[in-house]
Amino acid sequence: QQHELGPQQNVAVVTLPDTPLLQIRQRCLLASVKPFFPNSRPASQEVRLKGSDRVDEGGKPTTGELRLARATRADVAAILAMIHGLAQFERLSHLCIANENDIERALFGDRALVEVVLAWEGDAAAGFALFFHNFSTFLGRRGLYLEDLFVRPEYRRRGYGRALLVHLARLAVERGCGRFEWTVLDWNAPAIGFYQQLGAQILPEWRITRVTGAALASLAAQPLLPTEG
Repeated sequence: QQHELGPQQNVAVVTLPDTPLLQIRQRCLLASVKPFFPNSRPASQEVRLKGSDRVDEGGKPTTGELRLARATRADVAAILAMIHGLAQFERLSHLCIANENDIERALFGDRALVEVVLAWEGDAAAGFALFFHNFSTFLGRRGLYLEDLFVRPEYRRRGYGRALLVHLARLAVERGCGRFEWTVLDWNAPAIGFYQQLGAQILPEWRITRVTGAALASLAAQPLLPTEG
């Protein structure tokens, strides 16, 4: 999650590059497993995990009844509640100002470019992943960027976070992406270790650069070329 950070918070970029994505593609082909949501499938389709997919964050089998499904308009309130839960975990609740209208417009408006996949256990929303496409000029290919991944505390240690990441990796492969990447707070050591176990690379030499609020308005008001004087 990208936010304005306090003096004690730094963010590193996490990327799952082309080689691990190709390995996922090969495993899917060998196992005759199709990605959960190729573009040809209807948005309302749900997917239940098969036995071979059932492992928790530590690689141990799990029996949780997990369903993954694309979000619908009816899910907006649940998504917003989990966004607030994520902000609280990241100690950034004071920056979380999104409302249901914002989320609905971003996901389902005329210019929607953002997608959400929800993890369900029974009738309860257990977690979500919000993502969109970026682009690599070096690769000449688009990538998949994970903005938010969150599993509610009572549903953790059941493999749901891993399932969402694997699902998005499969989706990246299906869509021909060159990268799958996201950010992680530098103090979140368990998450960093977990991501590395999945084959992700931590890129600490990169820093998030952001202009927002009054600084954004000020920059936009500047002339394109500096005046002499």
